[in-house]
Amino acid sequence: MSYAIEPAVPAAVGGGPGQVWPGSPQPLGSRYHRGPGGVAGTNFALWAGGAEGVEVCLFDDDGTETRFRLAELTHGIWHGFLPGVLPGRRYGYRVHGRWDPWTGARWNPAKLLLDPYTRAVDGDFAPPGATRGTPTALPAEVYGHVRDWPQQQVSDTVRDERDSAPFVPKGVVVEEQCAFTGNGHGPDAHQHDRPHTQWADSVIYELHVRGFTMRHPGVPAELRGTYAGLGHPAALEHLTRLGVTAVELLPVHQFAHEDHLLRRGLRNYWGYNSLGYFAPHAAYSSSGTRGQQVTEFKEMVRALHAAGIEVLLDVVYNHTAEGDERGPTYALRGIDNPGYYRLPPHDRRRYTDYTGCGNTLHVVQPQVLRLITDSLRYWVQEMGVDGFRFDLASALARAMHDVDMLSPFLAVIAQDPVLRGVKLIAEPWDVGSGGYQVGAFPPLWTEWNDRYRDTVRDFWRGALPDVRDLGYRLSGSSDLYAWGGRRPYASVNFVTAHDGFTLRDLVTYEHKRNEANGEGNRDGAADNRSWNCGTEGETDDPAVQELRVRQLRNLLTTLLLSTGVPMLVAGDEMGRTQGGNNNAYCQDSPVSWVDWSLLEEPRWRGLLELAARLVRLRRAHPVLRRRAFFSGRPQGAEGLRDLAWFTPRGEEMAEADWYAPSATVGMFLSGRDIAQRDPVGEPVLDDSFLCVLHAGAEEIAFRLPDAAWGAAYAGVVDTARERPAEGWYPAGCEVAVGARSVLVLRVVERPSG
Repeated sequence: MSYAIEPAVPAAVGGGPGQVWPGSPQPLGSRYHRGPGGVAGTNFALWAGGAEGVEVCLFDDDGTETRFRLAELTHGIWHGFLPGVLPGRRYGYRVHGRWDPWTGARWNPAKLLLDPYTRAVDGDFAPPGATRGTPTALPAEVYGHVRDWPQQQVSDTVRDERDSAPFVPKGVVVEEQCAFTGNGHGPDAHQHDRPHTQWADSVIYELHVRGFTMRHPGVPAELRGTYAGLGHPAALEHLTRLGVTAVELLPVHQFAHEDHLLRRGLRNYWGYNSLGYFAPHAAYSSSGTRGQQVTEFKEMVRALHAAGIEVLLDVVYNHTAEGDERGPTYALRGIDNPGYYRLPPHDRRRYTDYTGCGNTLHVVQPQVLRLITDSLRYWVQEMGVDGFRFDLASALARAMHDVDMLSPFLAVIAQDPVLRGVKLIAEPWDVGSGGYQVGAFPPLWTEWNDRYRDTVRDFWRGALPDVRDLGYRLSGSSDLYAWGGRRPYASVNFVTAHDGFTLRDLVTYEHKRNEANGEGNRDGAADNRSWNCGTEGETDDPAVQELRVRQLRNLLTTLLLSTGVPMLVAGDEMGRTQGGNNNAYCQDSPVSWVDWSLLEEPRWRGLLELAARLVRLRRAHPVLRRRAFFSGRPQGAEGLRDLAWFTPRGEEMAEADWYAPSATVGMFLSGRDIAQRDPVGEPVLDDSFLCVLHAGAEEIAFRLPDAAWGAAYAGVVDTARERPAEGWYPAGCEVAVGARSVLVLRVVERPSG
């Protein structure tokens, strides 16, 4: 897409040079359209309820600024129409009002502010000319307060009068195109292109737009690290080969880099420092930053959809990049600080922090709730995404103070005709009191299940006291989700995520190695529930290497055969390592990027092949993708259970067996008793499977169930081997289960002859 950049002062039509027409308070943001008399121009609308005045500021390519006062105020929204302002024009706001931090008022017209509704951002929050890897600092001008005040304890109370415009990015006027939703026209454009994968059939793949392709040899160099790179056939080939149904993108909202990282020559890599909730992060665009990033993002989404892959966004609506009272003034703080942020009633100079990032958005406020829901609808309807994962979702679910599952945010989502129909994933905790809410979100929501993560890690490192918790996690976590009327797919099962060790590092390190982050190895979790297989760090010992790869096979097999929605992390399927760094949020480097050269090694190619085979197995068998919880009760004429648990003796587990120390459990999944019907109402039938998980250090003999459960069994997966399992076994016989391995068998009829 190309744009014509107009002169700094719009040509006036019917009113004199630079006249601002009244315009409209709706919609918020900048909207290019034809106004009265068919005159082309842009309507600007900004909610700043407590402000005394607002100026919209237009910028030429050389930085020349022209300001226009918005004289119209409707229900807290300042608005005006500027004739002649076309798509591609850069702009910002200056907002006038009181400076009284003691009451939360931090208006400062010397600071150019980013439109929270801007669709595109041009420029960066780093200082002009700053280069990656070179220590620098945010310019003092971007702070609303004087930072070098002699008495540091009151430094944030003195207003800084220096102009910040040369040091901050600008919003860009973008022409709204047809919605990403019908038949190519109007509000339903491209709806038929969406995969519409059911929750129970989903396999999620968490990836970073930049890191996924930065080292990909099949992606052209100029596209690596961009939206276009992710949409390139070489990148799509890996995703389709693996068989995932959705990518969950780490934050792609426009975000900023923290000052403490810039001073160490680092950058915010993960992106959990959002500011522009409607703007795709400009640094991931290969085609330009004057609106081209919007088109490039849409083209990426269409390419993924054409490959049958949904697009989920990791979104950060709980806090912004402005931090606490000592942070910079980029947007919301200068627009209406008490209107957007939670401020303690006893000390409104500071911020209530449920996020650990300095501030918390005040979602109970109508204008904040509108900002979030408008943003969500925009990404669904205009940008084509299929769902969201909400970072620290408990912070959004807080009413005045406590987490409330009847909070305004959750209520609005539940009744919104657009948002209630997309995939919604909660990270069900925050850092405030009462913030841990795993299992508590309402039925529309799925959740990251950290109970699953911890239990599976503990089992395979030999740290579970018994197998009670493991049974719940393997079968869908009914103890967490059944009580509220939710389904097994409410549980997003994961062993690793972007935050923490990679899967390979989980079996290589017991101690984090975060020195490169510049925080003295104090950052990141100290308890990783990891096991290094007897040697800390990388080693040439073939026995340790073989054990580690087997443990990776165990973890992947457990994850992909558990009931619920599995989530993989990009690169885990082929042995990606971060060298023991378990908090690589600031490592925009090979430390975090996917290393595609790993596939040149047979062990990592084999791991990828196993992961793809497990995904295909899951897709082929509805018993592995249940839409309802197991009953565990005898059913049918044979009186067999839909889910049964067996000891190595071939006997069903008794109550005492759940409480006894054990490294082995057999899980029988019956395909004859699936509580599900097909589209024409017929019962869904499938094969039955026996999965034996053995975390012991020695091989064991496991006796198969008697013939009532199945006449014979065929090997499907054996993680003790690099190749697929082979052979068949009659009911009641003993089979060898290798040390620290998973054996998956399928019930078959006894072969003839």
